[in-house]
Amino acid sequence: METKQQTQPDIFRADCLSRQVLVLIADEWTPLVIYALEEGTMRFGQLLKRIDGISRKMLTQTLRAMERNGLVQRVVYPVVPPVVEYSLTPLGQTLIEPINALRVWAYGHLQEVARARTTYDQRDQKPLQEEIASLVQQR
Repeated sequence: METKQQTQPDIFRADCLSRQVLVLIADEWTPLVIYALEEGTMRFGQLLKRIDGISRKMLTQTLRAMERNGLVQRVVYPVVPPVVEYSLTPLGQTLIEPINALRVWAYGHLQEVARARTTYDQRDQKPLQEEIASLVQQR
């Protein structure tokens, strides 16, 4: 696959590496792995316990993607059974501050988001449904 060299990054372009990097960290699990590994090196089982709701398969996929992209270092110790540890690389550590900014924002706006959801969910949806039906009939 050949990629064209861009002079300026443009995150709105699908083929821009900046978008690919953003997608790398904008999934559901990567920020949580970064939060967990900010505490220090962990084994797979420790990460699985620390990150409530993640499956073994999803944690494996997330860690592999993070390792491939240089965010996580995986060390296998040659013992029986094998011991595998994960830690943030220097590149991965550069994400701690921006990811923590998202956590601070989330904690600081929990109530506002909850109120917005409640307001939205309680709205009378009938006018919207009628508007959609009207648009469909006009076609």
